[in-house]
Parts: sequence; C-alpha cells; structure tokens
Amino acid sequence: MTTVFEDLWFSMRKGEFACIIGHSGCGKTTVLNILNGLDAPDEGAAIVDGKAIAGPSLDRAVIFQGHSLLPWRTVLGNVAYAVKARHRDWSRDKVNAHAMAFIEKVGLKGSELKKPSELSGGMKQRVGIARALSIEPKMMLMDEPFSALDALTRGTLQDEVRRICLETGQTAFMITHDVDEAIYLADRIVLMTNGPQAMIAEIVENPLPRERKRAEVHHHPDYYAIRNHLIDFLVTRSKSFKDAIPEGYDRRRPPVVRPSGGSGPEAGRKVA
Repeated sequence: MTTVFEDLWFSMRKGEFACIIGHSGCGKTTVLNILNGLDAPDEGAAIVDGKAIAGPSLDRAVIFQGHSLLPWRTVLGNVAYAVKARHRDWSRDKVNAHAMAFIEKVGLKGSELKKPSELSGGMKQRVGIARALSIEPKMMLMDEPFSALDALTRGTLQDEVRRICLETGQTAFMITHDVDEAIYLADRIVLMTNGPQAMIAEIVENPLPRERKRAEVHHHPDYYAIRNHLIDFLVTRSKSFKDAIPEGYDRRRPPVVRPSGGSGPEAGRKVA
C-alpha cells in the first residue's frame, strides 16, 4: 500500500481563500476529496466547526474541472436543483428566485433558460460556480476549475470568483498548478512536497493586499518575491525537501513564510 501523504496539518480561517500547490501525485486531489467527505484518511480527521467530516455534506460545495451539469436541465434548472436539495421545504417560486440571484451574480442573467449544449465552456463553469454558491456552503472546494479554459475566459472567471468570495465572505479551498492564479486569488498558499509520503513544506502568506486588481498585481513591490519563492519551491525545493529537511522542521507545525521584496531585515522573513 502506498502512503500518499502523512501527517498533514493545516488550518483555515473563516472567509479565507487558500490554495494548495504541488506536483502531480503529491495528493492534492486526495486532500480535497477528504475535505468533501468522498475519501477518509487512514488516520486523523478533517474538522469543520469542531466536527469531524464523516461524509459528503451540503455544507461543502465543489466546483470541478469539468462543469458536471445535468444536460437535460436549463441553467436555472441546474442551479435550482442544488437549491432544492438544500431547502426542501421551499416553494418552487422561492427556489427559483434564490437560484436566479446567484445566476445574476455570475453574469448569466438572460441565459437562465438555455441548456448546457447551448453554452460556451466559460458559461458552463459560471453555472457550476452559481450552483456551488447557491447552497451557501461553509466551504467552497475547487479542483482546478479554470484549467481547461482559454486564457481570457480563465482570467474573467478568476475575477468573478474573487469578487464574489470577497463580497460574501465565502471560505474557499482551491487546487491549482498555476502560480500566478494562486498569487492573485489566495490569502495563503500551502506548498506540498513530491509524493509519495508527501508533506506540507511550508505555508506562504500572500503579502499582497486583499483588495487587489489584476492589472496592478505585478506592480506591487512584493509580487516578484512571492512569485520567485513559489517557482523556486516547485522547480527545486519540492523535489529535494525530504532529503534535506530543514533543522527544526515539524510536520505538525509547518513554517509560515511571508515573502517580501524589500532589502531590509523584513525581506523574505519567516512569520512563524
């Protein structure tokens, strides 16, 4: 039996947007499946609001790489189906009104009666986002939801997800291979070493302000510091970390790092 990862310890604050980065095979999707209740750890537990996750729950919504829409239902029908699962005692009018509110949030007003076959790839993902948000989950889980989209559509949806999460205070956990996507979206970035027996090497706090604009991100004095830090990890340190574990490293208390572009004593400092 292969141990995918071992002694993974990290926490998330309510309203936080966290990304997890690592090479294929390190267990990122397994982590997400455990958080969603589709997999169970051999030891330990994932805890939300003081309770161990014991299976799938409407308190946690997933946005997949593929849209995973019901092809025979309209945009409204797909979102309303999720709303009805959450609120079984609501009338049809109330369900549809609630669903429409989230369809409008993702910019699909006017397309609510179209079926998936009539939508572009980006529009289908917007429906998936609306469906996930409509059940107002405690945590939104995303498995590289924009990876199959063209660059322009990907950027637009990143903007939409970021805006909605900030407006609603939504807690979000996302898998990505895209360093720039992680920098733009995340408050904190979890770095995993290569598998098998992967571990969390460190947790990177994003030094950029939470209110950030895409066109201005790369002008921030700390942008290249965090970008270079993440790329260095993926290219070099993720492969050699287990053979040269830093002195004092504790799997259960991975170091927290806040890269800085300054030249003074605060540059590249470790937070904890």
